[in-house]
Amino acid sequence: MTTPPANPPVHASFEQFQARSLADGFDEVLVREWAPGQVVPEHRHDFGVSAIVVQGEMWLTCAGQERHLVPGDSFALYRNEPHSERYGVQGATYWVARRNAAD
Repeated sequence: MTTPPANPPVHASFEQFQARSLADGFDEVLVREWAPGQVVPEHRHDFGVSAIVVQGEMWLTCAGQERHLVPGDSFALYRNEPHSERYGVQGATYWVARRNAAD
């Protein structure tokens, strides 16, 4: 039986992520926490995002492609990009930078 790889470590602090995101032109940086097993049906945001998972796991589906994300994995979404989310048995936490201004 093969042992699954360990989750990659998250090296940056939230403050470092926030500073880098603001320097990159994002205008809002948040910590988002999701409940165990939560499912968010397909939706869109009127802002673009860049995020990194820091705890738990999630599945993000865009354009029919599902990605399994664990701590250390990052993702980005364009403004108004349709997507759905579901969260693992421990829920998930991610840091997210939002670009509210029009691109």
